[in-house]
Amino acid sequence: MLPFVTEKRIHDEVTGRAGLTLVVEAFRSLRLDEEAVRLLPAPKRRRGFDAGEKLEALVSLIADGGERVEDIQALAADLGYLRLLEAGLPSPDALLDFLNGFHDPGCWDGRPVEKKAFVPPESAALRGLDELNRLLVERAASRGSRSATVDHDGTIIESHKRDAKVAYEGTRGYQPLVACWAEEQLVLADEFRGGNVAGGEDPLSSARRAFAHLPGWVQQRYYRADSASYCESLLKWLVAEKIGFTISADMSRALRAVCEAVPARGWQLYERRTTETASVAEIEFAPGDWPKDAEPLRYVAIRFEPRQGSLFVDAGPKYLAVVSNRHDLAPTALVQWHWEKAGTIEHVHRAMKDELAAGVLPCERFAANAAWFRINTLVFNLLTFLKRRALPKRFHDARPKRLRFEVFSIPARLTVRQRQLVADVSSTDARTDEWIVARQRLLELNEQLGQR
Repeated sequence: MLPFVTEKRIHDEVTGRAGLTLVVEAFRSLRLDEEAVRLLPAPKRRRGFDAGEKLEALVSLIADGGERVEDIQALAADLGYLRLLEAGLPSPDALLDFLNGFHDPGCWDGRPVEKKAFVPPESAALRGLDELNRLLVERAASRGSRSATVDHDGTIIESHKRDAKVAYEGTRGYQPLVACWAEEQLVLADEFRGGNVAGGEDPLSSARRAFAHLPGWVQQRYYRADSASYCESLLKWLVAEKIGFTISADMSRALRAVCEAVPARGWQLYERRTTETASVAEIEFAPGDWPKDAEPLRYVAIRFEPRQGSLFVDAGPKYLAVVSNRHDLAPTALVQWHWEKAGTIEHVHRAMKDELAAGVLPCERFAANAAWFRINTLVFNLLTFLKRRALPKRFHDARPKRLRFEVFSIPARLTVRQRQLVADVSSTDARTDEWIVARQRLLELNEQLGQR
């Protein structure tokens, strides 16, 4: 054992979470606490915490690494942190009641009897939370961004709750859709779904919501998605809205026949991999359900051939295809741009489920779980705002767990000097200066927002 002894004392002079106050200050600098009171339902009890305070507590909890509402007790036990906040924290029961307030059983009344997979309309409270996220995106995004690439994809959250349905992978759980603004790393919109609702079930509604949440100063709009978005209604809408897109096409028999008919000289080398060679080719293909008078779509085929020496594999080539309305990129550049979405939307899924709390749902009420997932998108966006507008550039692409380790875990000793609460931190720690500068930047951003 190490050579020290332990003594138990009750005091509020120290905290190991001084840096976590940046999350609260970022939340308030964007005026989200005020907007939450306006947009979210008021609590049933007049006394106690309002909607903004409860949401702020959940945001702090998730940013600190908590995965359950019960984890708020760990924050509440840090008396030094509470003293910095100059307020208490809601109880786990109060937070669970807050989440249950998003659930409206009447939203399921319109479900068709013959339809097992169903996406219920959102309750008024969930729509308010969605509007709050839209305001966060508008206030957090850089006004210098004139281009927006929306990456759209679903993810599976494993859950064994009573109402969880079986997804296509055989996993019980839920399958929400998420749309991310790639250039700004901000989640524009999410749509919580049951596990049995396929990604190809009405992706248009989710995509339209995402583009509607883009700030008004965005001039160029693009869209990238996998084959779940390969449906006529979405393709027609993207063409009509003049949104440049690439979508993975369903490899039907007709499309595969066209790919196989491409002569050897028609293929262009894309890259040589360890076990296979990838080539691309421009092909002419028109889906049977595509109107003849509509703008023709562009198809780029991708062929994967096993390299010589690969044993025990299918010797025949494999094919993929990408459909697009963009004609400003060569086939190889188009495929490269399309595959870049894996570096954005997959990162969002991983961060939200593995490093935030979206992967652990709080209860079996559908809309309460939807609210929990949406609050995690708020936290993801708030941390993006903090990284890119307040913290040093070295945190530009930092994941949540790195922020916890380097920023949120700053220790401080609290004292009162001339009636002013002071957080004494180490002057030799470089993180101290970064924390001070970040607080100054948040104050400036808050003042700029007040002048708009």
